[in-house]
Amino acid sequence: MTVTATPRPTGHPGYSQTLERVPESAGAARSLVRTALAAWQQDGLIEDALCVITELVSNAVDHACCSVIRVVVTRPADDRVLLAVVDRSRDLPRTGTDRDAERLRGRGLVLVDALSDRWGTEPHRWGKTVWAELSGEPAAGG
Repeated sequence: MTVTATPRPTGHPGYSQTLERVPESAGAARSLVRTALAAWQQDGLIEDALCVITELVSNAVDHACCSVIRVVVTRPADDRVLLAVVDRSRDLPRTGTDRDAERLRGRGLVLVDALSDRWGTEPHRWGKTVWAELSGEPAAGG
């Protein structure tokens, strides 16, 4: 699969891609994340990052209201990677609770919380960004 992504022209290194709000977009998001982390020599983060981006995309597919979402992968520091999904729903995500023990779905943000150093939601007038930050090793040479 070829990744068609837009590199960021200024600021932190990063990539972003607009995807259809369909379950199959999780695969394209994983491809984007894998490519970015390999380029930044953050191979040790790939497994956790793929799980995190899958959950963020799945939540957007299930709960957003527009036909597209935007996946963003940035590197705010040599040893940090930020994964984000932007959608047009203003509904904020909620983590599953013990009361949800019988549900087969709804625990994705618990996984995001366990695999990332921190995560959160940035509300916008028109929607939101849900993000997670992971730490790795400083890249070789800088």
